[in-house]
Amino acid sequence: MNHKRHFTSLVVAALALAGTLHSQNTLRKDAEFVSDYITPVRVMKTDGAVTGAPNLMEPYKGQVSTTEPRVTVFKTTGGKKASVLLDFGKEMQGGLEITRAISGNQKAAVFHVCFGESVTEAMSDVYAKGSTATNEHSVRDFEISVPWLGAVEFGNTGFRFVRLDLVSEDVDVPVVAIRAVSRYRDIPYLGSFKCNDERLNKIWETGAYTVHLNMQDYIWDGIKRDRLVWIGDMHPEVMTVNTVFGDHKVVEKSLDYVRDGTPATAWMNGICSYSLWWIIIHHHLYEFYGDKQYLAEQFPYMKELLRNVIANVDGSRENYKSGRFIDWPTNDNPDAIHCGLQALTIRALEAGRDIASWLGDPALKEECSTVAARMRTYVPDPKGNKEAAALLSIQGMLDADAAAKVIVKDRARNFTSFMGYYMLEALARSGDYTTAMELISEYWGRMIDLGGTTFWEDFNYDNSLNAAPIDDFVPAGKFDIHADGGAYCYVGLRHSFCHGWASGPTTWLSRHVLGIECVEPGFRKVRIEPHLGNLEWVEGTFPTPYGVISVSHKKDPATGKVVSKVKLPKGVKRVK
Repeated sequence: MNHKRHFTSLVVAALALAGTLHSQNTLRKDAEFVSDYITPVRVMKTDGAVTGAPNLMEPYKGQVSTTEPRVTVFKTTGGKKASVLLDFGKEMQGGLEITRAISGNQKAAVFHVCFGESVTEAMSDVYAKGSTATNEHSVRDFEISVPWLGAVEFGNTGFRFVRLDLVSEDVDVPVVAIRAVSRYRDIPYLGSFKCNDERLNKIWETGAYTVHLNMQDYIWDGIKRDRLVWIGDMHPEVMTVNTVFGDHKVVEKSLDYVRDGTPATAWMNGICSYSLWWIIIHHHLYEFYGDKQYLAEQFPYMKELLRNVIANVDGSRENYKSGRFIDWPTNDNPDAIHCGLQALTIRALEAGRDIASWLGDPALKEECSTVAARMRTYVPDPKGNKEAAALLSIQGMLDADAAAKVIVKDRARNFTSFMGYYMLEALARSGDYTTAMELISEYWGRMIDLGGTTFWEDFNYDNSLNAAPIDDFVPAGKFDIHADGGAYCYVGLRHSFCHGWASGPTTWLSRHVLGIECVEPGFRKVRIEPHLGNLEWVEGTFPTPYGVISVSHKKDPATGKVVSKVKLPKGVKRVK
């Protein structure tokens, strides 16, 4: 027999069978995704009969043997569960691996597992009376069987902490290792930011990491809850992707997904402002990458959507009948919602004007220009609301200094993790970069002070002042910022502690402090105007279609003059 030919025929047959199978099922192929196996950094608590718990923090090679030198033994007796609470050191998206050693009892051991973004959440049970913990969007509280002399992986949620209780009774269960399995895209951080203020550096990195975790099969809003494509929430996320990772296919995939699921006569995610954000995001993408073919693919849908937007303008005012939403804290404030929708409608129509010009549609360009100009003749009163003042100011509809006074009143109070980005943009328009950096440090930095390694869905600054850190047990007299906080859809432990819409400072610091501004579609021309405020120096990088821009800025302590060094990739021209 010709063994080589026989082997080849077997391979061909196997591939044919695989093709048949895959034609009936979805074959997942994405080389970018990797899984890291992470050892706990702390054993925070044990209950019941648990011995050798420090062994869980020892490195594990990933292969169980019959002669394990170090194990952790769990034994539940008399109804007293053997339990351990582990801290893996940082928020991650993924699950858990448990490896069990050899023992006399070969039955599968049953563990109750609780994942948590905070210690409080990990110590909670979904079905306990009065609990605000949930298994919505991703299951974080369940039971699992662990095989004898083997390993099992399970779980798919956002977490940092894990509590395990041994349910099986009256049996010794020796465990070799308990490791987190972190799943993420293995992509380089092309953008960077460093300055002499380590707190700002950490905030920039935390915003980048928050969005990185949410870059799963699509761009999610949150990795525990809101594992969905929310288009309005995607705007700050896309800006962070542009700033840190550059052009990435997951952005277009997410935009197209929501477009394909929403008729142009309806509103994306059921929210009128989210369809406006979809138009605005496409405008940004073309500015950054200059992909006319992709933009042209959107144009038939976008034309119909823009005419739907125009149909909801009454004279000079927006007049949307449904889906009226800007941000949760303004949800009960119709005046603020009206201000926001007025500003965003103008912004979307002017984006449509530019897109029509880029793609050679003079009729649509004129239509968008005319309606946007008419809307600019009416400026609603923000009535002291920070979100409303910011959005109006960004559109040049409210005096920049007047808007800044509203935004800086009471400092970080009444900031929000989503709309805070646009408040910072409004402060930049007023030229108050120093106060903007102070507020970044106060508001987003406070989440880090409280143990956050990612930024949160919402953050009430007042509540934080007497709050315990999320990476510890809450003592008497302290506010539990996870269990006791929240409102609307994020009450208590339902609150997401890794929400991409909160990443605004990462984009803002690169844009305004490093001073990098795209001024021609495709980043062919760039303006670099740094604003150091009270900083002594800053340096960083920014991705473009032509390569990475590198800059460094240093303030002369004697004169206050900033000396800059700029390195541009070939194809990018610096302009004044």
